[in-house]
Amino acid sequence: MGDSLDKVLQAIKPLDKSAMTSARSRQDTLTKPQGSLGRLEDLSVQLAGIQGKPIPRIKHKAIITMAGDHGVVMEKVGNWPQEVTAQMVYNFLRGGAGINVLARHTGARVVVVDMGVATELEPHPQLLSRKIASGTKNIALGPAMSREQAIKALETGIEIVTFEAGKGLDIVGTGDMGIGNTTPSSAICAVMMKKAVAEVTGRGTGITDEQLAHKIDVIKRALEVNRPDRSDPIDVLAKVGGFEIGGLAGVMLGAAAHRVPVVSDGFISGAAALIATALSPKLKDYLIAAHVSAEAGHRLLLIHLGLTPLLDLGMRLGEGTGASLGIFLAEAAARILDEMATFPEANVSERSG
Repeated sequence: MGDSLDKVLQAIKPLDKSAMTSARSRQDTLTKPQGSLGRLEDLSVQLAGIQGKPIPRIKHKAIITMAGDHGVVMEKVGNWPQEVTAQMVYNFLRGGAGINVLARHTGARVVVVDMGVATELEPHPQLLSRKIASGTKNIALGPAMSREQAIKALETGIEIVTFEAGKGLDIVGTGDMGIGNTTPSSAICAVMMKKAVAEVTGRGTGITDEQLAHKIDVIKRALEVNRPDRSDPIDVLAKVGGFEIGGLAGVMLGAAAHRVPVVSDGFISGAAALIATALSPKLKDYLIAAHVSAEAGHRLLLIHLGLTPLLDLGMRLGEGTGASLGIFLAEAAARILDEMATFPEANVSERSG
């Protein structure tokens, strides 16, 4: 395990119980029936515990969208050509993708990272080039990457979120781009959750029944060939993962080490969370599930992690689009706790009896 990864794992601490108690106490005196704002109340208390502040505040917001290609597309597991990954990265940089629209709405900066796009991307002032390799290898034939590359992916995510924290960061969302990346994500889920491949494998960008059966067969072959060790999450990442998945797991770990709440997007981010929480179980308390994806394994994944999604909109785009909406709700929860008057402040009578 790398030195920076080991230091970050040691730096992740439990939530601040004192801040959470104070936040809950204030919530219970706001001008509303207790519990009437439902999940928003619980979310504000979680944010207080993460930030270590009785009244958490969210001003500086970022979505880190990581891109990488996958050798398994050679097995024809989807409908889109690999070059779409690079094309969409350029779309992110031009501000024309779904994540750009929703991030502008939320007021979050979008950090675009090349973790392993197969194409050599042109330099751009808003592109972080952290390419580990030009895509992973075909997991149906052997490991996706070396163990050293897996650790590098994790540590790259840590490095990026640490830099963003230095600029000011109150909350971070995770996003992904990578043609074929639901296949390694399903493989990770099957291993880490001990589920049948068919249970956690979905249609990705929209494949037929015949294609789905083929995709399931490819993942089964990948698991047979590689035999990833569930007790060693880095081995799982190296054997059947992706560079962007490892990078996002690193973002989650690094954010938690800096007491920054993490809003997890969809299925790919969920696969990253399985790796990250296996490395540090305390990380779970820092995660906020933005939504439940339409992808088959995502709901099971959230149940496994003990996370309740904020939204269920049938989304399956990735990019960090769901995370952006989750950040919007997290900020709303924090503002309610901060700005809503208490009964004494508003001179409103409290419930009697």
